[in-house]
Amino acid sequence: MKTTVEVPDELYRRAKAEAALRGRKLRDLIEDGLRLVLDGPKKTRRAPSLAGLTKRARGMIDSGISDLASNPRHLKSFGRDDRGHR
Repeated sequence: MKTTVEVPDELYRRAKAEAALRGRKLRDLIEDGLRLVLDGPKKTRRAPSLAGLTKRARGMIDSGISDLASNPRHLKSFGRDDRGHR
């Protein structure tokens, strides 16, 4: 089957040069690349993050301690080297 595919000029030049170095046609190089992608191992789903694993558990236990992030006094010098910054 024939098809038209648009690729960036630089990618085309690199592919054309690689095919020539291998003594093959550009068409063969493209076909090999498609087979590698389609026949290769399938990407597996990424492992969930710790935040994702604990999402449902958040807020289930009332420790009696308010959230430090909600108290502006605790955030006053956040992100600074607190020496001398008052």
